Amino acid sequence: MKLDGILPFARVLLEKVVSAGDIAIDCTVGNGKDTVFLANLVGKTGKIYGFDIQELAIMKTTEKLIENDLIKQVSLHLTGHENIKMVLPNEHHNKVRGAIFNLGYLPGGDKEIVTVPETTIKAVQDLLEIMAPEGIIVIVIYHGHPEGEVESDALSYYVKSIPQEKAHVLEYRFINQTNNPPFIIAIEKR
Repeated sequence: MKLDGILPFARVLLEKVVSAGDIAIDCTVGNGKDTVFLANLVGKTGKIYGFDIQELAIMKTTEKLIENDLIKQVSLHLTGHENIKMVLPNEHHNKVRGAIFNLGYLPGGDKEIVTVPETTIKAVQDLLEIMAPEGIIVIVIYHGHPEGEVESDALSYYVKSIPQEKAHVLEYRFINQTNNPPFIIAIEKR
C-alpha cells in the first residue's frame, strides 16, 4: 500500500514541524512510543513535555526513555492533558511546535480508564493558545469502543467549529475498513 497508515501519517505530520531544539508535547504518553519519537526529533537541545493520568504509563515511558538515552530532554507529568497550560513554563508558551494525542485507553492497561471529551477539548483549546504559528496538533482517535465513540463525536463537532482564520483542520481516515479503525484529526495553528 502506498498510502500512509494512520500512525505513520501522524509521524509524517510531526516530522514536518518538529526539529532539533524545538518544544513538543505528548498529551497521552501511554507506552512511550510517541514520547521517544518526539524526543529523537527535538534532540538534546529540545524539550518534550509528556502527560498521562496513569502511573503505569509514566513508568513505561520512563523506562523507554532511559533505554534510548532520551530522558534528559523529557519532562513527564502524572496529570491529565487538560493541565498542559498550567504545567508548561511561560517561556515555552508560543514556542510549542507539535503535540500528539492517542485517545482511548492504555494498550495493555485498564480499559476502564479512558480519555474523555471534556478534558481533551480543553487541552486542544489550550494548545491552540500556546502553540507557535504553524504548529500542529495530531489527534489519533480510537472510536471502536463506546467511550471512544462519544469522544470522537464530541471532538469532531468541536474541531468543525474552529474558525478557519485560527487553524486548518484535517481529517485523515480509511473509510472502507471494518472494525472502526482509528483516524486522525490534525490541527495546524495559523
